[in-house]
Amino acid sequence: MKKLYRTLASTLVLAAMSSTALAADKPIIGLITKTNTNPFFVKMKEGAEKQAAELGVDLRSFAGRFDGDNDTQVQAVENLIAAGAKGILITANDSVAIVPSIQKAREAGLLVIALDTPLSPASEADITFATDNFKAGELIGEWAKVKMGSKAKDAKIALLDLSTNEISVDVARNQGFLKGFGIDLKDPNDIGDESDPRIVGNDVTAGSEEGGRTAMENLLQKDPDVNLVYTINEPAAAGAYEALKAFGLEDKVTIVSVDGGCPGVRNIGENVIGATSMQFPLKMASEGISAIVEFAKNGTRPQTTEGLDFYNTGVTLITDEPVKGVDSISSKAGLSQCWG
Repeated sequence: MKKLYRTLASTLVLAAMSSTALAADKPIIGLITKTNTNPFFVKMKEGAEKQAAELGVDLRSFAGRFDGDNDTQVQAVENLIAAGAKGILITANDSVAIVPSIQKAREAGLLVIALDTPLSPASEADITFATDNFKAGELIGEWAKVKMGSKAKDAKIALLDLSTNEISVDVARNQGFLKGFGIDLKDPNDIGDESDPRIVGNDVTAGSEEGGRTAMENLLQKDPDVNLVYTINEPAAAGAYEALKAFGLEDKVTIVSVDGGCPGVRNIGENVIGATSMQFPLKMASEGISAIVEFAKNGTRPQTTEGLDFYNTGVTLITDEPVKGVDSISSKAGLSQCWG
């Protein structure tokens, strides 16, 4: 009996050692998102988990406790360095404050990929995987211009931006929309310096439905003849629509936006939003996992997309009113690809 126990014990030890060896063979990759509640980051985590499972990766996920929580993200980076991770995917809550921690990670030999939000400066990460936000804005601007036809020259445009801080995503979407609509840009890195008389004005929304409603009300007071509304994202678009509806203007104004969340795509089908540009958080994360796996295998580093200073994860126009010369898919097709 004692001999049997010793044999069983030896078998268990060998099994444990084998399991440990197998685990050690798996590269550790960290995913650090802004929060674990925002649907965008939930979809990002889903993409990372699926790709990690397919490629045999030990994925360790972290998130800020709230939007703006840098301290938790700093601790996550420290944990991943200590664990011997091969790389980190991160959407920074504070693209400046996180930089010293990212520098430590890179000095320790980790590949760091910023997802969606570039670090400041962007070169502090090895590369950024993100939506081409200028192109996203340009697509909805082009669509709106063709849809309005000859009326585009007399458009009354309300611009509902994110904040007065003019972060890169906010600026890129706004300026892309204006360029797509055919409005001359003065400084493409500045919001609100255009002199085109078709622009009624800019207001900020904080990217929320309530903010969109308030901003739309403010701009309607400035000019009640607004007939085209650009919004930074789909929650702001939903708020703008509610304000327009309260004034009985919902059928006289076209709203365009950017995001590709499922609620926004459904709002295309319900004629709340005319067109939106869809981004792909799942793709950002899944391709980021693949890039770090390649780096772990042979040191290959991901490359930026030609003509850009980041790796472009794509954008697709969603509308149920397609126009000539602007590629798009329907809201029905969009619902199979949306997030949230």
